[in-house]
Amino acid sequence: MAVSDDLGFLAHPLETVPATDPNRAIARIAELVALRGIEDLVIGLPLHMDGGEGEAAARVRAFVAKLRLRLPETIRYHEIDETLTTAIAYEKLRAAGKKAKKAKPVIDQAAAVEILQAWLDAR
Repeated sequence: MAVSDDLGFLAHPLETVPATDPNRAIARIAELVALRGIEDLVIGLPLHMDGGEGEAAARVRAFVAKLRLRLPETIRYHEIDETLTTAIAYEKLRAAGKKAKKAKPVIDQAAAVEILQAWLDAR
């Protein structure tokens, strides 16, 4: 997960919420939304290179449908194409001097930053 600064200009890493247990992940996301007063959720949607949707996008949409049941109705949801965000994040971490092995624990956060920053920049 990533969050923006108070002005909504810059994305920053927050934490990695493992999806191995979807119910636990939903509970943690709901907790973070409440603790931080989050009003907008930007969802990375894994699209194919041609922009089409596959099974991965369907799984994300199913997860978000369950998540919506746990979050306030006032939350606004925004979907962003997350194609290549992990590769971009790896490249930026490598450019910053992080080795691939050392980047693994934070790569999901770095990719989340890329997704959120793309949304912030597009606003």
